[in-house]
Amino acid sequence: MTQKLNMSYKKSSRKRSSLKKGESVLPIVFQSRLNDLFTQIEKEFEALYVENLALHEKLENLASLAVASEQPTSLTSERSFTGAGASLDCTDGLLGEASGGIPKGHHGKVKGDKGLPGQQKVALRLKQQTHKIVSSFKTNPVSCSFVKEFSGHKDGIWDVTSARLGIPVVGTASADHKAGVWSTDSGRCLLRYQGHNGSVNSIRFHPTRELALTASGDHTAHIWQAAVAWEQMIQKGLSSEEEYEASEKEEVDVDSGDGPVGLATLRTPSSILNGHTSVVICADWLCGGDQLITASWDRSACLWDTNTGERIQNFYGHDAELSFVSTHPVQKFVVTTSKDATFRTWDLRMNSHSVSVFQGHTDNITSAVFTKEEKLVSGSDDRTVKVWDIRNMRASLVTIRLDSAVNRISVSSNGLIAIPHDDRHVRIFDLSGQRLGRLPRSNRQGHRRMATSCTWGEDQKVNLFTCGFDRVVMAWNVQYNKDKEKDKDRDKERDKD
Repeated sequence: MTQKLNMSYKKSSRKRSSLKKGESVLPIVFQSRLNDLFTQIEKEFEALYVENLALHEKLENLASLAVASEQPTSLTSERSFTGAGASLDCTDGLLGEASGGIPKGHHGKVKGDKGLPGQQKVALRLKQQTHKIVSSFKTNPVSCSFVKEFSGHKDGIWDVTSARLGIPVVGTASADHKAGVWSTDSGRCLLRYQGHNGSVNSIRFHPTRELALTASGDHTAHIWQAAVAWEQMIQKGLSSEEEYEASEKEEVDVDSGDGPVGLATLRTPSSILNGHTSVVICADWLCGGDQLITASWDRSACLWDTNTGERIQNFYGHDAELSFVSTHPVQKFVVTTSKDATFRTWDLRMNSHSVSVFQGHTDNITSAVFTKEEKLVSGSDDRTVKVWDIRNMRASLVTIRLDSAVNRISVSSNGLIAIPHDDRHVRIFDLSGQRLGRLPRSNRQGHRRMATSCTWGEDQKVNLFTCGFDRVVMAWNVQYNKDKEKDKDRDKERDKD
């Protein structure tokens, strides 16, 4: 018996040794049967995934209605607001102690309650149902509507930014190694920059000059001319992916100035900033634009002179790769975020630069931005967004708890926080932590893959831009109802006068 087993083992081993690399020992019948089974399993998982997404959207819609109908219960020293489908947790008192009481609006039994008569119970239920029906008709504080789509990149878009010169353009940074300048009026691409040899991770326009700053996976940051013949390019720019690809055959080389009128392509930067030893994940101009700062996966940030392209100083201290860098709009303050779950603020107003370290998140901090109200807003992969007071950073003022990881956030001039998520949604909160709304998302509008970044604009018709790994930028009109009411009151007062 053992001899027969040994013989069969030797035969099977010979067969295996005679097979080419990648071939299977199983007969073709078994192979086809297994392939059929795995195909069926894959289809079942796809159906479950689609059903799960549909249920998730329904829950989001119900939660947005519920949150819109809630009334603030009390002033808090630190608030913890959740995203869709979660509860509201507030901390009351000067010492920050938990109130320990039952939340307002709770109509269940409490300890010591002997119950209510039957008629009172029925009346209470009717009152609750009536309240729900009436609250469902209440309008959201923010109205959001889709305006247009910008398409043309061949890979996911990491970053989007708006111009600071009042020019109606936005800039995009993509994993296809290109950056773009787009007209917000026509939705057409005006200029394409392809001087990088790696993914373009961020883009920022100069505050006063027609320059753009991009950070890339090729370990460099580039400064390049973002000047475009606006009228000519708006008329003959490109508005679709097909035109964008066709233009590669008939593109204008901005470096030489020759070629037919079409999509302008720039390949040569004004300045290349070399100094990092790993991916440059983000870069930003300091106020005034004479200096800029870069953040890298080599765990350092670098301060550069804009005019000469020389490195002024290196900043070290983070224990992991940097993930974002941002500057204060009017002061020489810089904030860097890292995968070590900390962010650091750098005061560059004095010759001896000071640094402060802050710990408030439990995972990679994906972004942090300053506001005009002397506050700082940070977002993290731990599914929270926190609002801090720059003058007292011991603890966050507000904690917004969400149900998906947070990417690159943006804060508007009137204090609205746009939060893009891994789950493709973009939610809007105010600086007090109140949820105001969510950008609509369906089969026809909204991002189909991860939303990576967003930026606010100053135009009243199109004032929010979002981008994602579905290779498109979407323009939105977001109206804050409180602003509408203020405008109406002002008009009434003018009429009275």
